Amino acid sequence: MKIYVKDNNVDQALRFLKKKMQREGLLREMKAHTFYEKPSEKRVREKAEAVRRARKLARKKAQREGLIPMPKPKPRPVRPSNPFGASASASPKPPAA
Repeated sequence: MKIYVKDNNVDQALRFLKKKMQREGLLREMKAHTFYEKPSEKRVREKAEAVRRARKLARKKAQREGLIPMPKPKPRPVRPSNPFGASASASPKPPAA
């Protein structure tokens, strides 16, 4: 895995690395390997994960088929306008000829 640092901005590169690791599941895997997990506990955990995935898949399939309603979209918060930003009404463009 490679992360390129642009303009010596290490903080931004570190944030990007953390996001990438989280997306690929490396953080969860490292956390799981900090302590020994007994084989029986591993089987129970993997079985629970498989059940969770199967339920999610069945729920998505039922939603697509219309058996259960689709989840309502979350309302997006309205951001206040930036008082320091350039707005379209502040500098009107001349009409094109």
